[in-house]
Amino acid sequence: MSPRRILVTGAGGFVAGHLLPQLRTAFPAAELVAMGGPGISVDLADGPAVASFVASVAPDAYIHLAAVSGVPAAACDPDTAWRVNVLGTLALSRALQQANPDAVLIYASSAEIYGRSFAAGVALDEVGLLAPMNTYAATKAAADLALGAMAAAGLRVVRLRPFNHTGPGQSAAFVVPAFARQVARIAAALQPPRVQVGALDPLRDFLDVRDVCAGYVAALARADALAPGTIFNLASGTPRRIGDILADLLRLAGISAEIATGTALLRRAEIPSASGNAAAARAALGWVPAIPWEQTLADVLADWRERVMREA
Repeated sequence: MSPRRILVTGAGGFVAGHLLPQLRTAFPAAELVAMGGPGISVDLADGPAVASFVASVAPDAYIHLAAVSGVPAAACDPDTAWRVNVLGTLALSRALQQANPDAVLIYASSAEIYGRSFAAGVALDEVGLLAPMNTYAATKAAADLALGAMAAAGLRVVRLRPFNHTGPGQSAAFVVPAFARQVARIAAALQPPRVQVGALDPLRDFLDVRDVCAGYVAALARADALAPGTIFNLASGTPRRIGDILADLLRLAGISAEIATGTALLRRAEIPSASGNAAAARAALGWVPAIPWEQTLADVLADWRERVMREA
């Protein structure tokens, strides 16, 4: 597919900061409309406003990143999470169908929606049962399922379910940058050598955000060959222990630190291991993670070293 105009929601967020440059490279002739970026703010749950905006843009491709993202943020304000993640997604999708029924929607879902199904202890593929265990996962599952139903009615949607992803620019609300920020502050002598942590034993399937964005671009490029409603996991297939990630960041920084468990950082329900099977994305999109994990960690740490120096 060679889109003429691409609408990207959540354009002011972490993922979009990496996606927009990739879209410009992959589709140099396309106009990018960044909803949620500077100067373009639309309330996702305001159906008429969304419909008016989408009609004025008339995109032929649409990548929906906007969301109340992350488990803690959704838990703190569940009403907003449901309003934005579900009602906002439905409003945008309906507006897209009205403005241009042939337009393609790439939806950023989440592997969090598999939830309790990870308890089986195997790398899940796209037929894994959706069994969300928190508000964020439930809202993303509801939107994912709603879009699947809309696909049966003609919506050209591709649903991507990325596993945990990180990279430079991510906020400290997520585990890898939360560790990196503390490590950078310790290395700069801005805090005592003590790292606050949650559970360290769980294993999670981590990706570089730039690899996830490459998956979105690949799905858009090949959208004409994909059936409406198609689902792809984006996963490394390699579960990594949370505590080992902290140890690697400390090693990269050349420091040691005391580890202190904070009860506020512990989840009430924790799955021991969660990993994904991305064979379908590899076969249909030619997508595989390309950035070594060591490089991802080094880039996250370098990012936080710069931020910490600006804070000092």
